[in-house]
Amino acid sequence: MEEQLYKFLYNPTVGKIVSIFIGIAIIWIIIKALQKNLFSKIKDTDNRYRAKKFGSFIGYFLTLVLVTIVYSDKLGGLTVALGVAGAGIAFALQEVIASFAGWLAIMFGGFYKTGDRVQLGGIKGDVMDIGVLRTTIMETGQWVDGDLYNGRIVLIANSFVFKEPVFNYSGDFPFLWDEIKIPIQFGSNYSKTKQLLENIGQEIAGDLTNQSRDIWITLQSKYRLEDAQTDPMVSIIANDNWVEYTLRYVVSYKKRRATKTELFTKILEQVEATNGEIKFASATFQLVQGSEIKVDLNK
Repeated sequence: MEEQLYKFLYNPTVGKIVSIFIGIAIIWIIIKALQKNLFSKIKDTDNRYRAKKFGSFIGYFLTLVLVTIVYSDKLGGLTVALGVAGAGIAFALQEVIASFAGWLAIMFGGFYKTGDRVQLGGIKGDVMDIGVLRTTIMETGQWVDGDLYNGRIVLIANSFVFKEPVFNYSGDFPFLWDEIKIPIQFGSNYSKTKQLLENIGQEIAGDLTNQSRDIWITLQSKYRLEDAQTDPMVSIIANDNWVEYTLRYVVSYKKRRATKTELFTKILEQVEATNGEIKFASATFQLVQGSEIKVDLNK
């Protein structure tokens, strides 16, 4: 019994397994200690998240290195077999490999970060987490009007960043240009209507003008972009039914619906306060009487 126990304890395979378990334990104790005592003290949320993710990646990498070192004397004769097996595994796991490459591109390429509002693979929402293989999104829209959460959590493979466009609503420029259209009856006071809409746009959305302007200037110094108007502006066209006013303004990507509600409320109140000088238009149908036809039955 003692001899068998002695052989078991001094078996090279058992020794390597024990060494691996002890090494892995030491690696992850150090990684968790760094994440808890060092990375958690980073004040910026995005940098803290990236640091913790990078720490986990280092832990997996060191674990792989440890296993490779422990079994290095056994790998020489298996080079060809491992090469063939590796090629087969790479083909079978090409989507996994592409997703891992996508994770590296996301983390270091600036595609998006946690908290950003994006559209990936036709899914729009806020990024909750960026995993090694998948990005987790809290979805907006679909059966819910506007940019509101619908409660559905969607997991999207990171490989999508190489296959489809990535729409980021809150990246370098966390604002959107939005528009509302107001139909006004012919015969209304057109200049007063234009001035009224400009004043309302400035009152409701004008506080973002300077903020968005500064960020746009920064983008122009970084990229080749034309100058853009961030002040609220009104344009006019006339069609067969009414005069259509379009109010264009800059809005935070998270407040499109709330801002539209404020604008429409203010517009309705102030148009009604003009006592008919400005009137909203609506679709109307006019029935035209046909020409009179006389028929003489005697002939």
